[in-house]
Amino acid sequence: MVKIDFAAKDVKVNVPEELLSGKRHLTKSEIEILEKNMNHNDDPSWDNFYVDDSEDGFDPSLIHFSFFAGYVILGKICKVTLQYNDLRLECGIRRSRVSNCVTGDYCAIRNVYYLDNYRIGNRVILFNIQEMCCTNHSKFGNGILKQGEPESHRIWIGVANENEGRKILAFEDMIPADAYIWSHYREDPELLKRFVELTEHGNTGELNTYGIVEDDAVIKNSNIIKDAKIGKATYIKGAFKLKNITILSSEEEPSQVGEGVEMVNGILGYGSKIFYQAVAVRFVIGRNCQIKYGARLLNSVLGDNSTVSCCEVLNNLIFPFHEQHHNSSFLIATTIMGQSNIAAGATIGSNHNSRSPDGEIFAKRGFWPGLCSDFKHNSRFASFVLVSKGSYQYELDIPYPFALVAPGQNGAPEISIIPAWWFMYDMFAISRNRNKFLKRDKRVHKLQYIETDPLAPDTMQETMQALKRIIRLTLGYLESTNSEYLEGKSTDEELLQAAKDFLHQNTEAEFTLEDPICQKKYGALIYKPVQAYKTYRKVVKYFATKTLMEFCQSLNQDMLTVDLVERIRTLPLFTEWENVGGQIIPSEKIRELFKSIKNGEINTWEAVHEFYKLCSCAYDQYKVRYALYLLEQLYSRPIEEFSVDLYRNITDDVSIVAYDIYNASLKSREKDYTDYYRSMVYRSDEEMDSVIGPLEDNSFLRQLRADTEEFTTKIREIFVGLTK
Repeated sequence: MVKIDFAAKDVKVNVPEELLSGKRHLTKSEIEILEKNMNHNDDPSWDNFYVDDSEDGFDPSLIHFSFFAGYVILGKICKVTLQYNDLRLECGIRRSRVSNCVTGDYCAIRNVYYLDNYRIGNRVILFNIQEMCCTNHSKFGNGILKQGEPESHRIWIGVANENEGRKILAFEDMIPADAYIWSHYREDPELLKRFVELTEHGNTGELNTYGIVEDDAVIKNSNIIKDAKIGKATYIKGAFKLKNITILSSEEEPSQVGEGVEMVNGILGYGSKIFYQAVAVRFVIGRNCQIKYGARLLNSVLGDNSTVSCCEVLNNLIFPFHEQHHNSSFLIATTIMGQSNIAAGATIGSNHNSRSPDGEIFAKRGFWPGLCSDFKHNSRFASFVLVSKGSYQYELDIPYPFALVAPGQNGAPEISIIPAWWFMYDMFAISRNRNKFLKRDKRVHKLQYIETDPLAPDTMQETMQALKRIIRLTLGYLESTNSEYLEGKSTDEELLQAAKDFLHQNTEAEFTLEDPICQKKYGALIYKPVQAYKTYRKVVKYFATKTLMEFCQSLNQDMLTVDLVERIRTLPLFTEWENVGGQIIPSEKIRELFKSIKNGEINTWEAVHEFYKLCSCAYDQYKVRYALYLLEQLYSRPIEEFSVDLYRNITDDVSIVAYDIYNASLKSREKDYTDYYRSMVYRSDEEMDSVIGPLEDNSFLRQLRADTEEFTTKIREIFVGLTK
């Protein structure tokens, strides 16, 4: 209901003294010019109006057909023209209503029909805006409270779960790592309370908020902009509604909001773009992201370098490098740990296993569901799992990294899994993964280190667990077939060793394993277990040896020595790892962080981010110690006790993997040129080369070949120092 305030014109205007430095009241002649130009003031004396005190700092002829109220403090206004792309406007104010506003120098305000309680920077263009105002209790998308506000006014983001069991509060510097530790460690009430206190740190709660538009921002042809903090060099054109938001932007990383966009209650990161009827409500969007073409992002946190278009994303926590741009796909109630791609028609959402919409999907990095896939909540996926097109009607738990998951063959109820599939059949895709994401990382300021290498401590941990699982399942297979490998074996250790011996000695064996946990009710059939076992071991050896070699190179050493091994052993050993917003951190360090937060050593989110940085600085040390541990685990003895033959076995396997990576990558890419069905759309080889480029010009393959030759040469020397 509209209220009438008959005393509004009698309210005394209190102007903040700090705003009046270098300002003055109008002269009588200036007031006459303003009134002659059809300008009106709520204060007929114009005492509420302040202008720049410098010589030629104020030209009253540049203000026309405008209405002023409250206090108005203007920077320099003179005859200059501001230009942004094809838009050219003369400095000044025309056909606008301005109240309780402060502007910087050389601003152009034209056709802004209601502008109230804003501080505007230098060289700002405001053109054709229906309503632009700010309340005194605005939070600009942050999850804080002002004086006198009840808890019910606090705006939460219900990530990962539709029932808000993992809800978090947004803050301006939030990254997915913060959202992860807050939303996925819910069993400690004291820690959850401290997270709220960290978010409230520095908030006075005073009811003195004003809107902000920083230098060189351009806002044009927009409808409603309310309670907004708009960063430097932001470009807003044709926005429909922007309310209670922060747009982080700078000259180095300018952000953009386009036509028909609605953004309510959230934070848009540096260098991000949201346009073409996209909607975002209760959100945090990271750096260098794009939300476009009618995408709907609700109750979600989206990591850096991600693209979402033409789809629906609700109640999600998504790590960096996420791709989802198909009209028929939707993603609901998930934690997706980045480097992911959601295909067209994928419906990851409302198919729950209870009467309440509280189910979740948890997928580690590299998740790639195929066309028209749908899943039952709850489901969980290891890293770099490719899910073939299909309707998965039962809950899934896929513990095998780099695996292919497919519906059962010939209508069988068991799903099919090929562990280590990527390494066997599509090495080009997995090997270029690291470089692909590094090229897409357009962040100028990298607040957090993001691991883009598919072979890292988190995936190696999963690989080691998958190896143990294959051995255990193989034991079950041998028991079911009364294998002679088990004769005379009685203890669990002896039986598992017999299963390992079988896998090592029967390299061409063709059989399948049954894994009951991979799918509720019907389980899964594991295909090519021997090949997967061999491949997993080679990949672990490759990672470990490559990491040890890189450590030697960092010390200008050509090979490992006993002294270097002893030095590595002095480093802390961590065997449990977590993907924390894209950064791989030992689980023990996360527990250390929580302890520091609860005992008051860490009191701000800025300090939490410093902790992440310290972990990234020590990451190479943690990784090389883990690499040594992995090799010793594979061979069940200290590295100093390895035989010459064993060292040779390792370097041979690692060299094979390196060449396999190159050869398989080359073969995968060659298919685009030699396969009949890929080449049949071209009239000639010349046309094909002009469209997709010649194979020999592929920069990634050229670089990979050079790197492979250099790597395989150096790897031959890595263990020589330990054999002397």
